[in-house]
Amino acid sequence: MRYSEMDENALQQRVSTAVARLESCNLCARHCGVNRLAGETGVCRIGRSLKVSSAFAHHGEEDIIRGYGGSGTIFVAGCSLHCAFCQNFSVSHKEEGRECSPETLARILEDLAGQGCHNFNFVTPTHCMPQILEGLSLYLSQPDAKALPLVWNTGCYDTVESLHLLDGIVDVYMPDFKFMSMEASQRYLEATDYPEIAMAAIAEMVRQVGPVRLGADGTIERGVLVRHLVIPGMLEDTEQILNHLMAEYGTSIAVNVMGQYRPCGRSGLFAEIDRPLDYGEWLKARRMAVDAGLRLA
Repeated sequence: MRYSEMDENALQQRVSTAVARLESCNLCARHCGVNRLAGETGVCRIGRSLKVSSAFAHHGEEDIIRGYGGSGTIFVAGCSLHCAFCQNFSVSHKEEGRECSPETLARILEDLAGQGCHNFNFVTPTHCMPQILEGLSLYLSQPDAKALPLVWNTGCYDTVESLHLLDGIVDVYMPDFKFMSMEASQRYLEATDYPEIAMAAIAEMVRQVGPVRLGADGTIERGVLVRHLVIPGMLEDTEQILNHLMAEYGTSIAVNVMGQYRPCGRSGLFAEIDRPLDYGEWLKARRMAVDAGLRLA
């Protein structure tokens, strides 16, 4: 089932359930417990209102995401993970963006669909799931709404309980699986439990949407595309992640081994990652993925 086929009452129930969780927020694995309905903020630093940094047809994503018309990408301000090396530091750490009502989000979706985008691509969306569902519901109430595939582009600190609210709504999950090491997770994410949370989240994502399915135009319509950003000096961790993905999911998922790491955000506080990724490191990581037999995007 796709979100466009969901009964209106069922969709509204999802919205209501998600919004209610803001009262003692537990949308991500931080479980801050703050009352965001009253404007309180936790780790993500976002209260009741969604903040959007930018929305545009993105032509820099993977081929199966961007296609020829671009991916309708919406950068959500704030983040519950706060990676030290974040390449969107001003958006994720400093909440750069404007408050966005459900009506405004509905207009954004309408505009992106009108531009010929292949999908709606929400970036770092987990902490604002209720607000996104509110806007999506309003968009779908329009008689001429185009229900493009919905992409959930996440840092993968999603709880299984929160992901249940997206079952039948999200078409494509795009988690960034960062670390398998608990030590690295604590050092760079301040989240020792990240590997456990990420593995459980990806398993739930695959359960919901199944194997990767491409449309006639070659863009993804359904499935999971796991991203992994190779971190300087951490090829052993990369190998563990890639081997885990192959052992658990084989070629039913797609994987992108990303080599665009550069010092950003607070990476200057950590000498070992305060350098660009060496090209040779990326080649080795890519070879690991090929040798593992993964389906590369």
